[in-house]
Amino acid sequence: MPGDDRESKLMPAPGENLRIDPARLWDSLMEMAKIGPGVAGGCNRQTLTDADGEARHLFAGWCRAAGMTMGVDSMGNMFATRAGEDPGALPVYMGSHLDTQPTGGKYDGVLGVLGALEVVRTMNDMGVRTRRPIVVTNWTNEEGARFAPAMLASGVFAGIHTEGYAKGRTDLDGKVFGEELARIGWVGDEKVGARRMHAMLELHIEQGPILEAEGKTIGVVTHGQGLWWLEITLTGKEAHTGSTPMKMRVNAGLGMARITERVHQIAMSHQPDAVGAVGQVKVFPNSRNVIPGKVVFTVDIRSPEQSKLDAMKAEVIRAAHAVAAELGLGCSIEEVGHFDPVTFDPGLVKIVRGAAEKLGHSHMDIVSGAGHDACWINRVAPTVMVMCPCVDGLSHNEAEEITPDWAAAGTDVLLHAALEVAEVVG
Repeated sequence: MPGDDRESKLMPAPGENLRIDPARLWDSLMEMAKIGPGVAGGCNRQTLTDADGEARHLFAGWCRAAGMTMGVDSMGNMFATRAGEDPGALPVYMGSHLDTQPTGGKYDGVLGVLGALEVVRTMNDMGVRTRRPIVVTNWTNEEGARFAPAMLASGVFAGIHTEGYAKGRTDLDGKVFGEELARIGWVGDEKVGARRMHAMLELHIEQGPILEAEGKTIGVVTHGQGLWWLEITLTGKEAHTGSTPMKMRVNAGLGMARITERVHQIAMSHQPDAVGAVGQVKVFPNSRNVIPGKVVFTVDIRSPEQSKLDAMKAEVIRAAHAVAAELGLGCSIEEVGHFDPVTFDPGLVKIVRGAAEKLGHSHMDIVSGAGHDACWINRVAPTVMVMCPCVDGLSHNEAEEITPDWAAAGTDVLLHAALEVAEVVG
């Protein structure tokens, strides 16, 4: 059972031979990738765009064909349910997200949703029944690329954000989350967070190079890194790049450059298990012959250790203000994303590890370097993650790639773990 360390129930003997259909899973991934294609072989299916709406319809149709019923909450989270034998039992949830980065890959998030769907399809093929219902989930706006922060809708579900805050978020063009959700037609009638879960399992590509480098097929995710996103605004004075003397410039771009270097130095000073970088950058007026009068940029710092995360945040803030003061710049800092380090449920971790061993897959314990919906859901239900490698650790890039064998192995582990947690009945 999730949350304790007792020996898990053994599945019936026939279940030991269960495997998903690798070709069907791969075909589904490739079919979904046709929606919101990128310019270099990946995907641009940002949340609440027309492409996101189209992807949702495709996923919903596949779920109906698999005999599931669909529920949608007011944040657009989708819940496809396969009934269990005990209607009063809390369900086992599986899933991830269908939205992508502007230059995203075909597997980040999508493998977790369609892998979960393939688990249900396989159970249907084999006539396997479970005591607990199984729910396949697509969480809205996991990426945070268009509407910050990331994992927005799962955060509302877990009580981290209010629905009003989430629906009031705006993108770079000033479009409002709530209005865009309504525009694409995916505002559901369920109250966010009203559903109760027995457990949640999320399959995901690693988004890092460790599994491939170690020659392991499965990552058993024990922890997740904590994160701070800080949005820094530096204000200087716009001026002509050719006619303004160097000593008379108030250059917001120079301030950003110095802070970028300091973020790198701060992360390096907290090794191991700490990372940091400047990500999104907006420069004003963004003209080739005008000294930037304003820059807005995000700092992303992460660590699985709370003390390091807190220390890095404080040091970045001090460094930003010091640089601004030295250069005569205005400086404001907004916290636009945060979650503390996560410890996933030990009982579920043991079940995932056991499933990998039973299936003969090489595996290792791993800490997730990225944030995931499971990190928020872990606040309200026992949660675990399963990871498979990605080529060269590359993700959030159109060149993101995995192999069909890796996808099948991760989904097979998800299948066996879900069956154990949902309790197979004869």
